Parts: sequence; C-alpha cells; structure tokens
Amino acid sequence: MTEPATIACSHRGCLTGARQPLLTVPTYITFARMAASTVVFLLAIRAHSMRLALVGLAVYWVGDILDGWVARTWNQETRTGAVLDILCDRLGCGTFYVIFAFLRPEMTVPVGLYLVEFMVLDCFLSLAFLNWPLVSPNYFHLVDRRVYRLNWSPVAKSCNTGALLVVMLATGSTALATLLMLAVGAVKVYSLWLVRRIPAGTGGGCAVQAVRRGSAGRGA
Repeated sequence: MTEPATIACSHRGCLTGARQPLLTVPTYITFARMAASTVVFLLAIRAHSMRLALVGLAVYWVGDILDGWVARTWNQETRTGAVLDILCDRLGCGTFYVIFAFLRPEMTVPVGLYLVEFMVLDCFLSLAFLNWPLVSPNYFHLVDRRVYRLNWSPVAKSCNTGALLVVMLATGSTALATLLMLAVGAVKVYSLWLVRRIPAGTGGGCAVQAVRRGSAGRGA
C-alpha cells in the first residue's frame, strides 16, 4: 500500500500540503535588516570604524530577532523564508567578522576559522532541514533532539553568532578565540556525522513519522 504524500499531524513545524507564500511580512523584514546592516557595514569599512561595525551587527541582530518573532507570532513561517534567513545570517555575520579581522589583524586566525565554520559547515547543517518535511531548522528537534540542542537551541544560536565576539572583546586573546572556534568546528563536524545517520523523509507531512518510517526501513 502506498503512503499518502501528506500526513496530518499536530506538530508545529511540520510541513503541510498547503502552498506557502513566497513573500510574507517576516520576509520583508529579513530583506530590510539585510539592506540596513549592509549599508552600516559599508560605512564602517569606509570610516575604518569598529563602532559602526558593531552598530551594523546590532541592526542585524535586532532584525534577526524581529523577523523570527513576527513569523512565529503571526504564523507566517515558510521554508523560503527560512532559507532566506539562513543566507542573510551568513552575509551579516560574515561581513562583520571580516571587518573585525581587518581592524584587528591579530584576530585573523580565529576569524578565518569562524568563517569556515559558520559560512560553510553551519550553513550546510542549517539547510539540511530541507531533507525532512520541516518548515525550518528551528523545528529540528522533531527529527533529532541532540542535533537541535547542539545547533539551534537558544544557547547554540548565541554561540554561533556572538561567542567569538565576546571572547575577542573581553579577553583580547587570539589563542583563546582560536581554541573556541576549533571547539565549535568540532561540534559542527560531529553534528554532520549525526545528521547523515538520520533517515531522510522528503515531501509533506509529519517529520516524526518520516524519520520513524525511515528507521523501520533501515531495520528491515
């Protein structure tokens, strides 16, 4: 008997069979915060100003919090919006840390490690949610709680975008910042290893059931 393409469930974050809109209010906010933070970053580069760079980062962070809050509160979460948010996160954080390394060249090594970790490893992990019927990686706990806690829990998100900055500004230690990035990179590699072991379940329906069906298929 063939499985239905869409399975109804009660989990918030599972993909339904309904067509999702391309542009929503949170999407417009994402575009706006990307444009605003980029303008401030460019001004920071022109003025060689760390203060302006930090302002640009603050604009990015506030916008990132706002678009997510609006999406959840107004029930306007979409996969397209999630992918756009992931891409804009790379632009915002990546630009800031490149400026930081330019202004503080002694931090080039930890910043370089951060760019590899966040722009590549974390980006790949964040887009992996597309292998399951999920609206965004924020609901990856429906697929694997351990991977979710390591990457998209509030603590993990804070470490992804702000931990390096805190260490560099608070301690000024290149060695400590480098060790932090090596540790975060190891967590990302471990997470990738965990993700590749989870049965994929594309299409609409319940992500929990998709994983269970995949696990059952592997055991058969």
